[in-house]
Amino acid sequence: MTDEIVLIEQLINVQTREKAFRELISLYKERLYWHIRKIVISHDDTDDVLQNTFIKIYRNISKFNQESKLFSWMYRIATNEAITFINKRAKERNVDISEMHDQLAATLESDIYFSGDEIQLILQKAIATLPQKQQLVFNMKYFDEIKYTEMSEILETSVGALKASYFHAVKKIENYIKNKTD
Repeated sequence: MTDEIVLIEQLINVQTREKAFRELISLYKERLYWHIRKIVISHDDTDDVLQNTFIKIYRNISKFNQESKLFSWMYRIATNEAITFINKRAKERNVDISEMHDQLAATLESDIYFSGDEIQLILQKAIATLPQKQQLVFNMKYFDEIKYTEMSEILETSVGALKASYFHAVKKIENYIKNKTD
């Protein structure tokens, strides 16, 4: 925790900001990349959203109130940027958000950066069929192993609601996989 406080102080200080920000990127780039990637699917789009995320973090670090962990705050920014990106893309294509998720899942097979096997592809397609909130909760719990309390800070939702979302997401994914593998 003290390391985080020191880093935040360095990020706020004009003289140490650049070096501290490079360290911040080094510490969190990969974790944020994979979180965003699970939402926007495409590698190239993920890079764009990640860049926007770090720009927003840089511009707003002085507004960080330290009521939550730095990573939780950055995760929330990354999540919001990714959702905004998906919603904007859906609007540009004149489709609703669930149709947009279906289109993204369909691109997985042709994505040169996707290295999963057939069952991983089925899992990703199953996740893509979930409502956006359930997708987020499932990915954060299953892949990122984020605790409900931390997820509650990130998504600004109660722990009980998150547990319910995760439960429903798992049931829907199980049904999807069962139907695809029977």
